[in-house]
Amino acid sequence: MRTLVWFRGKDLRVADHAPLADAAAAGETIPLFVLDPYFFAPERAREIPHRMQYLVESLAELARSIEKLGSRLVVVGGKSTEVVPALARELGVDRVVGYRWTEPVGKERDRRVTKALAEIPFDLYDGETLATPGKLLTGSGTPFAVFTPFANAFAKDVVVGAPRRAPRSLPPVPKLPRSVVAREVAVPVPEDLGITPNPRIVRGGEAAARARLRAFLRGPGARYDVGRDLMGEAGTSRVSQDLKFGTISARAVFGHAKEALAEHPKARRAYLNELVWREFAYDVLEHRPDVLSEPFRPAWQGFPWREDEAGWRAWVSGTTGYPVVDASARQLLTEGFVHNRARMITASFLAKHLLVDFRRGEEHFMRFLTDGDWAANDLGWQWSTGCGVDAQPWFRVFNPVLQGAKFDARGAYVRRWLPELANLGDRWIHQPWEAPAAELARAGIVLGETYPRPIVDHAFARQRFLATAKGHLG
Repeated sequence: MRTLVWFRGKDLRVADHAPLADAAAAGETIPLFVLDPYFFAPERAREIPHRMQYLVESLAELARSIEKLGSRLVVVGGKSTEVVPALARELGVDRVVGYRWTEPVGKERDRRVTKALAEIPFDLYDGETLATPGKLLTGSGTPFAVFTPFANAFAKDVVVGAPRRAPRSLPPVPKLPRSVVAREVAVPVPEDLGITPNPRIVRGGEAAARARLRAFLRGPGARYDVGRDLMGEAGTSRVSQDLKFGTISARAVFGHAKEALAEHPKARRAYLNELVWREFAYDVLEHRPDVLSEPFRPAWQGFPWREDEAGWRAWVSGTTGYPVVDASARQLLTEGFVHNRARMITASFLAKHLLVDFRRGEEHFMRFLTDGDWAANDLGWQWSTGCGVDAQPWFRVFNPVLQGAKFDARGAYVRRWLPELANLGDRWIHQPWEAPAAELARAGIVLGETYPRPIVDHAFARQRFLATAKGHLG
């Protein structure tokens, strides 16, 4: 049997890759990656620079790994809906295999590819998540709208198997037709896509993903239940982009964490719960693909968001005058990542303090996050806004000062990303506008010049949001 294994950008690994392993066991195997202009056209790639840098690094490593196993990755350019069916016929394959996508854009692509392949089977595997999105239902057969019952059902009904090892070898790629060889291209580097490499972006590839997880489990993982909220500490695993691009499988992360943290039950429970939260995000997207453009809760349709371009620019650039909000904005632009606690604070600030449509913030995050994942990003933004599934109550408005004092007590997070505040004392680091003149002078801070005053008063903004939301939601 001759199988075309289509790597699709969310499975960039050789370990625990069921389509690859099954194809190799069945006979001739042709690994394929398509440089689809939907992502790889320079004008598109430049819009998501951090993700694309990580992706091409990971793709290059995947090509090397496949070569070491005795095969090679065939890389061609073009629209995948046209390229895959054409190559399948030119190569005379018996089937095409790959991992299933949950996002609407992926489903539409697969529908078109399936139709174009016609008589050639297109076998899609589940594996992007631990459970098949959409399969876990309530007792009445409806989708879950609250996380805890979903998590309980997951614990009861889902058996997470052990990850499969990488193949020891792969069959060599058979001789390809000249028409195919002529279309092969090299794996691009960021510069080919018009992207200036950013040294602050986490390293891509399967080896780096495994190393990150291993370092976490041997170090801060033991106190993850506490450390995950401390913005100034390296208390999280930082494998979110690895899960998004599949340089490590969700099953591998779950299994290794469950075993390694066995002696730390609180930390293990908290970490595995985060992986189940990711499952919940994909489940919601499976049932409600419209959440990528509309609020989950119908009552939020037509919400009277404000047009506040000055506020938006301040939020994007990290000049709102609220240190935690500004630190998260600058972290995003600088290294393509934002600490999860900071994500919640800054999302709440945009939607509730500024009354700017949460979808603008969601799109901004997707542009610059290395781990930008449609399902997880949307779930987080709608949760923070109050309009999503299992959302925090809409009337809860995070106080950036109190959040900073609680989860960045010594100001380490703020000092790292806002060096202009580095010399301010702990008491004032989250509210520099309240600092005495002598303290500001000692720290070399001139409010309104070296660091802005708050663009909006917290108490005023809170009341404005509550009145607006009550008037719309009733």
